[in-house]
Amino acid sequence: MKALRLVFSTMRYFTPVFLFATLNIIFGTWAIYIPEITAKLQISEGKLGFAVFFMALGTLATIPFVPRIIKFLELGKAIMVAVSGFCIVFIGPFLAPTYVLLCVSLFAVGIFSGLMDVTINTLVTEIEKRDKVHFMSVSHGFFSLGGMLGAGIGTLLIPYIKLPWYHMAGVIVLMIIINFSMRKNYMHLKAVKEGGETHFKLKNLRPLVGLSIIGFLVMAAEGAIVDWSALYLEKVTFAAITLVGMGYTIFNGMMALGRFFGDSISSKYGSRLIMIAGCFTATLGFSLVLSAETSPALVGFGFVGLGLSLVVPELFRYSGNLKGINAAEGISFIAGTGFVGLLLGPVFLGFLAETFNLKGSFIALLLFTFLAGIVAITLKRHKKA
Repeated sequence: MKALRLVFSTMRYFTPVFLFATLNIIFGTWAIYIPEITAKLQISEGKLGFAVFFMALGTLATIPFVPRIIKFLELGKAIMVAVSGFCIVFIGPFLAPTYVLLCVSLFAVGIFSGLMDVTINTLVTEIEKRDKVHFMSVSHGFFSLGGMLGAGIGTLLIPYIKLPWYHMAGVIVLMIIINFSMRKNYMHLKAVKEGGETHFKLKNLRPLVGLSIIGFLVMAAEGAIVDWSALYLEKVTFAAITLVGMGYTIFNGMMALGRFFGDSISSKYGSRLIMIAGCFTATLGFSLVLSAETSPALVGFGFVGLGLSLVVPELFRYSGNLKGINAAEGISFIAGTGFVGLLLGPVFLGFLAETFNLKGSFIALLLFTFLAGIVAITLKRHKKA
């Protein structure tokens, strides 16, 4: 709660967390219209999964160049370019008249998504170092809150929207106006150069294998829900059109709740126990989703969100406290493997849905979180986590 009070105390701290919210408000709005976009283009689940893969490619192609972009533009300007570009290009998937152009537009979304993700995390890190404060977890909580708002408000507006791109265009304009008005709170900032370099050694890989497996599995499940929850509710549970976006909304709401209170829970129970409980809570959630009934499925998405919200932050906390491994090395390794899972999860689910069916693909997600829980049990206990 201390971090929450901090971000509401001054615009210097609220501006960065709103950038996180902006990212997922846009994604949340996209998520609820995926069924309509696939129907308009008459594409299958497998083709949608392949299209989403282009978003992943755009992000992966961009991330290695972001440090150079930040150095060239300076951090504040790079953030403004990132948020403006991200908002503007996301109208593309809504206007794409063909499947090929959908893939191209999602690749462009991936480019700016990667740029924005890295720059806003860098912004929070720089402010934390300068001001000796901590609000990174709350920032990610606002990311989840943004997804809940984007999908939740959007779902309520669906019956009154003639064309999906009208809705997205309105959201885009609003986000650009708000972020443009707050740009003065970060435009002057530059990333501080760190002295020295760290070299990851292969002998240090072994302690991180279990953590990287957990990160890959749980973030693959998280990424899959973004792009497939609405389709699942529509095609498997036969939910009403006003409810198809509620799975993603509830998922993000519970994830935000977990992240807002996660630090205090961690200090009491430790990272290992929280990761075990979180993975199995998500497994319980997926079992409810697989009931194929709308109400239990919505409750299930809530349990999945709560469980996964507790796992991911604790992965970084645990890896940063491993003996014999530099904290930066451990955290960067886990972040990399988790990010691959986050991007490939929706693609993998698409191919499973094409080969079997949507319900079968969600069985795979249940197995992902269950396996992650088993791996978490095998982790060693240590004092700091």
